[in-house]
Amino acid sequence: MSKVAIVYLIWSNEPVKYLERALQSVVAQTYSKTDTQLLVIYNSHKPDEANQLPLVQELVEKYRAELPLVTVLPQVTNLGFSGANNVGMQWAIDNGFDYVFLHNADGYLAPAAIEKIVGAMDNDKTIGQAQALTLLHPETHLINTIGNNLHYLNIGSCGKFRQPIAKQNLAEVYDVGYVSGAATMMRIDLLKKYGLWHEEFFLYHEDTEYSLRLKIRGFRTVAVRDAVFYHEYNFSKNVQKFFWIERNRHVLKYLFYYWPTIILMFPLEVLYNLGLLLIALKNGWVKELFKVYHYWLQPTNWQTWKKLRKKNLEERLLSDRAMTNLAEHTVEMADMVVPTPIKLLADMVFTIYYYLLKILVWW
Repeated sequence: MSKVAIVYLIWSNEPVKYLERALQSVVAQTYSKTDTQLLVIYNSHKPDEANQLPLVQELVEKYRAELPLVTVLPQVTNLGFSGANNVGMQWAIDNGFDYVFLHNADGYLAPAAIEKIVGAMDNDKTIGQAQALTLLHPETHLINTIGNNLHYLNIGSCGKFRQPIAKQNLAEVYDVGYVSGAATMMRIDLLKKYGLWHEEFFLYHEDTEYSLRLKIRGFRTVAVRDAVFYHEYNFSKNVQKFFWIERNRHVLKYLFYYWPTIILMFPLEVLYNLGLLLIALKNGWVKELFKVYHYWLQPTNWQTWKKLRKKNLEERLLSDRAMTNLAEHTVEMADMVVPTPIKLLADMVFTIYYYLLKILVWW
């Protein structure tokens, strides 16, 4: 059987809230425990909070007899979501695993989740990365994401968010815009070949970038219907994350599109940023928005991403036209940030511009 490393990333006071539930769900997995190893990464803690590493070790010991082999890797400083998950991926590479499954702190696995997702990937080698069907907790009848959607301006959103799962007619395995990093299985051979997550992202869109990295090289990114993950997801308009989301959205565009396409998108970007400015004024994000502009006005920051862009453009099998065609032209979750009438107006503008791009982008 394929060897699977489950990387459970947790930090600060999260062990108090989530760890025992997650450990219990790993205990309940139907996949062979002799072919599974759990890696718990404690990604340090906030300065004003207590170190929860003793609790992590206590709970691991409590369930050790029922768990697969467990390794706890405490980190001295917060490495961010991308950096800390990379610790787990590198550990899985170094220890001869076939797959690594990234497990969000605030979620837990249904019993057959690992078995189903490994089965799908074992049966189809063109699948580069797969995610579990992710439902909300405690509203387990509602969807967190059936697979994430990516707008052509690189705005990400959860597919079918808060819709009843009972009303969906999903295939066993189906392609998605990009794979959510909350519950994703990755191939070790592809991580060796194409690299780990880019730690410069720190937070947000590192999962998007990795999915696109595989897509442009001909691999599928999918969700597996019968591999279920329950996620205590809380959408929040948090000022701290605004900079990372918006800065990294522009990173994606730079990494994957040719300059003519970026230039064609620029008028819509201006309009979109005027809307962002109004939202930022309302929510107290103006300072963060201007930090994004300041970042991109520094020539040295472009150099951070230049080598990655060159590699992507040299190795990709998808044209800009194909990538645009695969993208969404509306933003599914926008009404959680702006009133519905504004979302409908924005969707109309996005859609018109999308079809204009489909005409103009031939390369």
